[in-house]
Amino acid sequence: MITLKNVVLRRGAKVILDSASVTLNPGENIGLVGRNGAGKSSLFAMLNGGLHEDGGEFFIPAQWRMAQVAQDMPETEQSATDYVIEGDIVLLAAQAEVTASEESGDGDRMAHAYMELYDAGAHDAQARAQALILGLGFKVAELDNPVNSFSGGWRMRLQLARALMCPSDLLLLDEPTNHLDLDALVWLEAWLKRYQGTMLVISHDREFLDAVTDVTVHIESAKLTRYGGNYSKFEDLRSEQMALQQGAYSKQQDKIAHLQKFIARFKAKASKAKQAQSRVKALDRMEKIAPLLAEADFTFEFKEPANLPNPMLSMQNAFFGYPAPEDASAGTPPTVIVQNVSKSVLAGQRIGILGANGQGKSTLVKTVARALAPIAGDMTEGKGLNIGYFAQQELDVLRPADNPLEHMIRLVKEVTAAGKMGNQPTREQDLRSFLGNFNFGGDMVKQAVGSMSGGEKARLVLCMIVWQRPNLLLLDEPTNHLDLATREALSMALNEFEGTVMLVSHDRALLRAVCDEFWMVSQGGVAPFDGDLDDYQKYLLDHAKKMREDAKKASATPAAKAPVAIEKEAARARMQGATATFDTQKSAKTGKNDAAKPTLKVLGKELDKIDSQVQALNAEKDTLQAQLATTKAPAELAQAGKRIKAVDAEIGTLEERWLELTEQIETAAV
Repeated sequence: MITLKNVVLRRGAKVILDSASVTLNPGENIGLVGRNGAGKSSLFAMLNGGLHEDGGEFFIPAQWRMAQVAQDMPETEQSATDYVIEGDIVLLAAQAEVTASEESGDGDRMAHAYMELYDAGAHDAQARAQALILGLGFKVAELDNPVNSFSGGWRMRLQLARALMCPSDLLLLDEPTNHLDLDALVWLEAWLKRYQGTMLVISHDREFLDAVTDVTVHIESAKLTRYGGNYSKFEDLRSEQMALQQGAYSKQQDKIAHLQKFIARFKAKASKAKQAQSRVKALDRMEKIAPLLAEADFTFEFKEPANLPNPMLSMQNAFFGYPAPEDASAGTPPTVIVQNVSKSVLAGQRIGILGANGQGKSTLVKTVARALAPIAGDMTEGKGLNIGYFAQQELDVLRPADNPLEHMIRLVKEVTAAGKMGNQPTREQDLRSFLGNFNFGGDMVKQAVGSMSGGEKARLVLCMIVWQRPNLLLLDEPTNHLDLATREALSMALNEFEGTVMLVSHDRALLRAVCDEFWMVSQGGVAPFDGDLDDYQKYLLDHAKKMREDAKKASATPAAKAPVAIEKEAARARMQGATATFDTQKSAKTGKNDAAKPTLKVLGKELDKIDSQVQALNAEKDTLQAQLATTKAPAELAQAGKRIKAVDAEIGTLEERWLELTEQIETAAV
């Protein structure tokens, strides 16, 4: 188990933990919660050895294997599959030991090395890695793509896959859902429910925490408090605890006031001096109950829109996507993602946009937000339409070098220049006050945005949207960096908003609270989704199951064979076609063809021979692998391991010769 007893932890001058104590038992799934800046990530750093306690006792079993998501952006030309396989450090160590044992020539060592390699799962490592990659939303065609070919968010998904690939007794997950769509999030929940070790997870997604945790540890005022149950249970227990504490504090304050009144009244009278003195001692001995200092709540509201056009927006046979690149050749067509959309957005609608990753949710929102032009079709905006757009990447609208006040001043100028100014506050002092409503007070109004946290940047974007008094809100993953309290504030503000909302989010609590209808973006179109989020989650799980079954069936088909096997069959077909051509040709070039025809037959015979040899070697390899799993004698294990390596080399040589022969066949057929 993991124990902290009176632990003190500092980062610079800031005290993160002060005499904090908690016990975490093996096999527990723990949610670590607390306000941004409370010290959650610092506690993770202590658990993984990045920080050391400044006082108290901290214990974690030395033999525990630990896995966590690396926060750096990977830069490598490795394929996605190979990169994730390398996350299995146990397998890498076993492979290194096999190499070292073979170089040593020690039979016993080789035998143990091959057994460890088998136990490490070398035989199914690729299948395990690819299952993780596909579960996190990648396409089959992307399994062998270089890591560097993916965007930042997708590379972070690969980092998550590496962490899940690593066998571990302790799994540390810091905001694992930030870069996931709802379909990948549902898959991750199902995977984590099957995890056998001890897990600590930091997340601001309450439904995710409810689904995967059974213990909650709350960091507040440099203390750790353990609660049995998931996040919803924690909220209930903490509310009860706060009510009890407030009641006890109030009662104690009444008692203290009564004692102080008695002391003040009678301390000067000789006849009552002893009683007054005893009450002074009673006050000194009393263990004071701390007042309830609840964390300050953050709230805001959207101002009433100046007008509400109805419909807000009308789309007729609209095609959405991306224009051809500027450096593309003339005539290169645009990339169409969503097509034939004929829908209207009405005043007061609250639309949740669902769909698997890559289907076009963000493309749809960007086009409505005017960030992209429609490829074709008509889009008619209602008179007075005023869009507030929260982009998935906040930096799309923020300048890292500018501070919040400069962002607001620039926004005022842009809105004024566009002739859309209403009665929004525009004086610098008014803008400072407005920023203060979003917790940008004091020196923070002059702090460069680039140095702010993700949550602070998201709050600034919300502040800028609210100031504009929009009547149509387009929100693309607005909660990625918001803590639970700010998410709750956003949910309340959206429920009171009198305009129209179109929301893309993997935060199911927000979708449930805000949206009363859903659009499904899939297979290149947009259609109503008849059901709620529970129905959608079931749909996602069923779809994932079907994909796994289809992949399993496809594993027996030619399309799923190894590239060399595919090339073999294709080459054989070409050879047979070439031979048939020679058989039917009756021309003046008969002599030439007769000379070539036997060459094809000879090559074909050699191909058949190689096929037979490879088939026999694969059968031998299967037998040897079975022997590794059952044989205990070191000498036999070492011999089997060596032979497997030799068989692999022979198969590789034969397949290279096979490809050479296919090239000769194609040349002879010309």
